Amino acid sequence: MPLTLNVGISKKLGLRDYSSLGASCNVAVELPSNLVFDDLEAFRRQARQAFTACSQAVGEELARQQADQGHNNSLPSNGRNGNGHNGNAPARRANGRRATASQARALRAIADRQQLDLAAELRSRFGIDRPEDLSITEASRLIDELKAPANGNGGGR
Repeated sequence: MPLTLNVGISKKLGLRDYSSLGASCNVAVELPSNLVFDDLEAFRRQARQAFTACSQAVGEELARQQADQGHNNSLPSNGRNGNGHNGNAPARRANGRRATASQARALRAIADRQQLDLAAELRSRFGIDRPEDLSITEASRLIDELKAPANGNGGGR
């Protein structure tokens, strides 16, 4: 009997005037039932690949929706909102502390171990390309989330 892996992600972006855009992706993949017991790393790799595919699809769909509705045109001509970030990024305080060098190194190391495209994950979730551009709190939360599957906490990303 095959094993069914269900992966999903949902994201909502707040826009000006209390409006929002949302997108979600859910995928069910059939895997050999013995994969969990015989090759746990292969199972985790399949789960990460499915999650990454969903995450990228959601990010692309939100970007398409913004372009179709002209929301990117409502940003200042420099392509950034009043906080100095692109329109996909959540608002950050101008004086907020940035991720530490140790956090950026940790994120890259975890992503390498998990064969995760860190730049794509950062673009999808935060609208940025580099872990150094995260706030210290965002970096800490992301490290915890990425480490969770390896710790057996169910991987609730």
